[in-house]
Amino acid sequence: GGTLQLGPRNQIAHFGEVHPDIVEAMDLEGRVAAFEVRFENLPGVRRGTRARPPLDISNFQTVERDFAFVVEENVAAGDIVLAARAADRELIESVEVFDLFEGGMAAAQFGACKKSVAVAVRLQARDRTLTDAEIDRVSVAIKAKVQERTGGVIRS
Repeated sequence: GGTLQLGPRNQIAHFGEVHPDIVEAMDLEGRVAAFEVRFENLPGVRRGTRARPPLDISNFQTVERDFAFVVEENVAAGDIVLAARAADRELIESVEVFDLFEGGMAAAQFGACKKSVAVAVRLQARDRTLTDAEIDRVSVAIKAKVQERTGGVIRS
């Protein structure tokens, strides 16, 4: 069996082969595998709701910005996502991890026990086009919130 994790503490899924006695009791043939996915542990998944909210699309343009943070190896990528989202709950529509650079080469580039996690942030105002000043303010807030909560600094 095995576990799929996002960071050292966030278990996303468990999987493994079903014991032969159970396979026989269920009158199945061959080897059988099973898995469990914990969707609530995926970043960006809403908790406590079963129905999708009504589609609400803004007429104003979205803005996307990418940020790459260098963090300690034990910092979960999901913690970076949560910290970035907390920077501005009104304008940040989504935060998604799109790159993870860890291991020996990352340690050589960033220092021992370090990794790089890159996130794509989508900004969206419902009632206006965002100004450069607003985008810059949110970008500064994202960097500050991630550093405050995870120790992550912008990758240079």
